[in-house]
Amino acid sequence: MMSEAKDSGREEMRRDILAAALRAVPFDGWSADALASGIDAAVRAGADPLQAQRAFPGGAAQLLDFFMAEADREMVAEAAASGLGEGPVRERIGGIIRLRLENLAPHRESIRRALTLQLLPGRAPGAIRGLSRTVDAIWRAAGDDSTDFNYYSKRALLAAVYSSTLLRWLDDESEDCAETWNFLERRIAGTLRLGKVRRRAGKLLRRIPSPLPVLTRLRYGRRSRRAA
Repeated sequence: MMSEAKDSGREEMRRDILAAALRAVPFDGWSADALASGIDAAVRAGADPLQAQRAFPGGAAQLLDFFMAEADREMVAEAAASGLGEGPVRERIGGIIRLRLENLAPHRESIRRALTLQLLPGRAPGAIRGLSRTVDAIWRAAGDDSTDFNYYSKRALLAAVYSSTLLRWLDDESEDCAETWNFLERRIAGTLRLGKVRRRAGKLLRRIPSPLPVLTRLRYGRRSRRAA
């Protein structure tokens, strides 16, 4: 019980550091300076200085990963509370992606900074893991519980939809991001048509040697660790 309380307290402190750091990220990027700003703010608010310094041993990269994980967590919780896991698949997925982007709206410049950082050499494995985690969270929030080849094909298709929508959203200056939501609807409709083609080709796909072992290694980052 004490261990659970300690872990809970540490997570709250990490969230406090993140909230403060996000005020600096638009100016300093996802950098050591932004992290230091978050730590200083947490200490001024009463956090233990040593524990605050140890909150993100992986530095700014770990802070960014925590930010994206928190966005996933909040998205899943709000989707469940809003009933977005029910109804036609097209509406479920579209509603959850929209919810996520609307939640991220106050941090649009921080997202832009994150994408710029992830384009740097050596950052691709982390970016891929983050995207994989997000699209998996979206499908889970939508009620998907597939474990076979559908697991990977659904997530590959959604990764393309989410990534392109995210880029469209970052540059969208239309009222209430109407252009983004229209774009998202078109992309989802096109993806569902691709899904129908994939199902019709199912018999042929089953004749191909299973890609699951390789995809599983990629999913859990083993390939990424060798490349690091």
